[in-house]
Amino acid sequence: MPSPGRKLGQILSAYSLWSVLMAFLVVLLVYPIFLTVQGALIERRADGSIGFTLRHIALALSDPSIRECIVNSVVMAATTTTLCILLAMPLALLSAKFVYPLKPVFNALILVPLILPPFVGAIGMQALLGREGAINALLGTQWDLLGTSKFWGCVIVDALHLYPIIYLNATAALANLDPALEEAADNLGCGPWRRLLTITLPLIRPGVFAGATIVFIWSLTELGTPVIFDYTRVMPVQIFTKLKEVESSPEPYALVIIMLVLAVGLYVIGKYLLAGRAYAMYSKASRAATERKLTGVAGWAATGAFLLVTCAALLPHIGVVLTAMAAPGSWYQSVLPRSFTGNNFVQALSHPDAFGSIVNSLKLALVAVSIAVVFGLLAAYVIVRTKIKGRHALDAMCMLPLAVPGIVVAFGYVAMSLQWPFGKNAAGENNPLHFVSVVGNDPSPMLLIVIAYAVRRMPYIVRSAVAGLEQTSGELEEAAMNLGATRFYAVRKVILPLISANIIAGCLLAFSFAMLAVSEPLLMAQQQDDLPITKAIFNFMGRLGDGPYIAAAMGVWGMALLTVTLVGASVLLGKKLGSIFRA
Repeated sequence: MPSPGRKLGQILSAYSLWSVLMAFLVVLLVYPIFLTVQGALIERRADGSIGFTLRHIALALSDPSIRECIVNSVVMAATTTTLCILLAMPLALLSAKFVYPLKPVFNALILVPLILPPFVGAIGMQALLGREGAINALLGTQWDLLGTSKFWGCVIVDALHLYPIIYLNATAALANLDPALEEAADNLGCGPWRRLLTITLPLIRPGVFAGATIVFIWSLTELGTPVIFDYTRVMPVQIFTKLKEVESSPEPYALVIIMLVLAVGLYVIGKYLLAGRAYAMYSKASRAATERKLTGVAGWAATGAFLLVTCAALLPHIGVVLTAMAAPGSWYQSVLPRSFTGNNFVQALSHPDAFGSIVNSLKLALVAVSIAVVFGLLAAYVIVRTKIKGRHALDAMCMLPLAVPGIVVAFGYVAMSLQWPFGKNAAGENNPLHFVSVVGNDPSPMLLIVIAYAVRRMPYIVRSAVAGLEQTSGELEEAAMNLGATRFYAVRKVILPLISANIIAGCLLAFSFAMLAVSEPLLMAQQQDDLPITKAIFNFMGRLGDGPYIAAAMGVWGMALLTVTLVGASVLLGKKLGSIFRA
């Protein structure tokens, strides 16, 4: 039993640590968002005074083209989320309730879509579905699927990439259900469809909503895929194209605020109407004992459902790989490239711009993960191991980067680069960190990109560490301290080794998603020497000749990286991997 003095010291230490972590998140997450809001809601009057105004937002909303972009963005996000649910939910129910042929194989393959960023997958879909693409060559048609239906091109590419997030959350929710509830309903004569609609779906609705939230916000603010498909009538592309006006016009700020209000407002409405309340399960019996084995036609039908969705999800990957293997100009009006080469992969690693971008991404991701793991572990410890009143607020703040659109956070850092201590002051003099800038004649945004990466990937570290700490008894730590160890020593020698698998899994996810981030590089990276891999891929796509082929090869290297990291995280976290993707 700790003495009163020691207990008081522990409480003060916990609140001190909480204050540092909250300050970190307020300065590096809330403040950039605040600057964006401020840029849209203030105006400088003729007499030099500053006042509140909604005029900038009203002007943006009065533009019919902007209203069209808003509608297109919301409809595209809703359609993508609906398609993801339609793809994921039947598979999740099959996986949770039945045993069928090749089930372990498909449980592993379900993660495959996540190993390719959507905008890279768009490169492959162009090769397959374009007017001169492989599908038209195979069928002898001239469909211009991506020319006349860019909306559906974006929806399909995003849905095929994001449906595993809903699948992971749904399977995790199904695994936590008490099998006795369905057994009781069955004993009372409740049929399978009625049990599904009145018991199973309502109980897992919070988990499904958690995954659907990530999918909706992700697709609402997805920048790369519409840019690759040249679908400009959506909000993220409008913000991207108006970034050059950020120093002289409030319009980009107004567009970002509209995007933020859309994301947050629709999330709150959805949570109120759709999420429902979570129900605690008294029994933790394994559902494995209740799984029914499917044989014959039924078993292979279940396997066929997984095979069909997996094959569809692999289409972008196949297109990217074949483009990377094709000799420049050899894949045109043909089912397969007429000539294959390995030179694109060589160029992806040896071309100065390509190799330099890979090195930049490695450096940025490593530094960002180092920052995220330090603050993420401290936050997880405060959330799980202390009883201070502010720990739930800290948990919510740590998860905020998953709920706030990436493009909003990235734009916030652009706005921050124009304020003290960056940029120039009102008198045109340099501020202390003037050499860190995003816009201007000689931009150098690397520090801000690292911080943005770290803050936006910190939730993966926090959720992984929280899961590990919740499974590790605090009595082990207390026992070590009762034997004379300091709390720091006890945590370092006892707790961290026990949750090392969770920490590694979180780091793998944070590293891979930082390596292949889209919003931050596209908005913040300007100089050729500073480009991360995703911005370099974007630039190569616009280069004539071998550019798209080198871009595809770089995408394949990115796929290889994400394959290793996601498989590693899946092995280490198992079914708890779904809890990583929750807002």
